[in-house]
Amino acid sequence: MNIFPAIDLYDGKAVRLFKGDYNQMTVYNENPLEVAKDFENAGAKFIHLVDLEGAKFGTTPNIEVIKKIVDNTNLFTEIGGGIRSIETVDAYLNAGLDRVIMGTAVVTDEEFLKTALKKYPKPGQIAVGIDLLDGYVAIKGWVEKSKYKAEEFFNKMTSLGVTTVICTDISKDGAMKGVNRELYKELSEKYRINITASGGVTDITDIKALREMNLYGAIIGKAYYTGAIDLREAIEVAKWLQKELFLALML
Repeated sequence: MNIFPAIDLYDGKAVRLFKGDYNQMTVYNENPLEVAKDFENAGAKFIHLVDLEGAKFGTTPNIEVIKKIVDNTNLFTEIGGGIRSIETVDAYLNAGLDRVIMGTAVVTDEEFLKTALKKYPKPGQIAVGIDLLDGYVAIKGWVEKSKYKAEEFFNKMTSLGVTTVICTDISKDGAMKGVNRELYKELSEKYRINITASGGVTDITDIKALREMNLYGAIIGKAYYTGAIDLREAIEVAKWLQKELFLALML
């Protein structure tokens, strides 16, 4: 399982929200590149970026900060938040990012998703962020619930050829009360796609539980910033299952 330490960006700073509430924002570092380098020094190979202003307004105000991270680290970089036009997709991928995560636009404009998948057919280059609130897919920076229930939307995405999904349980995000293990276990058993768990990863036991579900990835946010999870340890724990499977195949 891959570990994606996260940086949420607002006004050029690394911040965190509580359950997606913009009125409950904590600034952790005014230099996101510094945070990204800390991730890399701890052994991270991946980074998950979210432009919170983009998610709310459909713009790309933090792209220069994001470019600095891409240009000054060797991390596999994925970005979400406010990606609602093919021009924005182009801008991020041309800037050197490895993956673009589409959210609100997927719900409101299916043709946009089809266009992006056709233009960028490399598996995983176009991913979909599925943010769940009370069993429904949330949109517009988590402030609105769409008409889609979780299962209905997952089925729709797989039918369109989406291979990578970042799934967030909003009720768990930033709450430090543990990940929704039942949700991710159900999803991992039902769908043959790469699923990254997001929201509520609180301690190393969450990492172990998600690893055993054979998920593609897990995002670590607030737990890293508060010191509840040691990133280096989390990365090693996530590798264990991969090592075990390799050894089993060699026997």
